[in-house]
Amino acid sequence: MKSLWIKNFDDASEVLKACCSDKVFIQNCVRFSEELIKAFRSGKTVFSCGNGGSYCDALHFAEEMTGRYRKDRKPLAAMALGEAAHMSCVANDYGFDVVFSRQLQALGHEKDVLIVLSTSGQSPSILEVLKAAKEKNIFSVALLGRDGGGAKNLADLSLIVPAQTSDRIQEMHIKILHNVIEMVERDLFPGHY
Repeated sequence: MKSLWIKNFDDASEVLKACCSDKVFIQNCVRFSEELIKAFRSGKTVFSCGNGGSYCDALHFAEEMTGRYRKDRKPLAAMALGEAAHMSCVANDYGFDVVFSRQLQALGHEKDVLIVLSTSGQSPSILEVLKAAKEKNIFSVALLGRDGGGAKNLADLSLIVPAQTSDRIQEMHIKILHNVIEMVERDLFPGHY
């Protein structure tokens, strides 16, 4: 059992190293930070969404923005799409594929930002919300894995984690989210660092 623990930690470390050594990946991470900073400075809202564990990460991102990350600061406008009553209503009336896109159509405005999280990049609900973002001129960032799926071509910016399993992909997604939150805070609240 001990060797399996070490192997799993080594596997996670290899994915992290692969991301760190990929210059395009790092450039895309920097652009992700810049887009969020620009949106928050302009009084825009950042929306996030995903399915399953990715939904949990989308919620976590939003609460870090409206709450705090490292130190007290003013809340930043962020919201995870998919409140329970909305989800059950829209899924029942229109189908699950549009649970995020309907909410973004209702709440999103031009120049807002949408962050989608998907290990496969193939979830219909993710593809539909990316289409809705394009229609509303909302900048979209996709945190993906594997080959990026259909989402990589719909998003304005795609960060594709070079891993094949959901656990390794999601581990890197949360690392990316924590880093982008820190970059936003460092820029908007420099006195905290």
